[in-house]
Amino acid sequence: MGSAPRGSVVLVDDLRSFVDGRAAEVARTSAAGVAVLERHRGKRIDELWLDHDLGGDDTIWPVVEVLELAAFEGWPFDIGVVLIHSANPPGGAKMLQALRRWGYEVRLAAGSPHVGYLGA
Repeated sequence: MGSAPRGSVVLVDDLRSFVDGRAAEVARTSAAGVAVLERHRGKRIDELWLDHDLGGDDTIWPVVEVLELAAFEGWPFDIGVVLIHSANPPGGAKMLQALRRWGYEVRLAAGSPHVGYLGA
């Protein structure tokens, strides 16, 4: 790991945050996640952290669909790496498969020490 400054980081998670205090744009719902992606359209996102289950009936799938559609249309989002930190293994595996299919660099990061519950 180099010492290059971290660029744009986006986290889509209903409850967790970065425990190391890193600067990130945080979306707590899928609708907010889609809005964040649209604001970053045409800009670089170095790290996109995704959780699968976003509270109640909300899941990450609307965000995944925006990423898939952009790639399908030939204009994928400029994302260094998508990190799936979901505690839902089947959901995480489906996200990984869907996004890799469209050429995104994706890694499973379940249990990552970087993401956790603050003040718990």
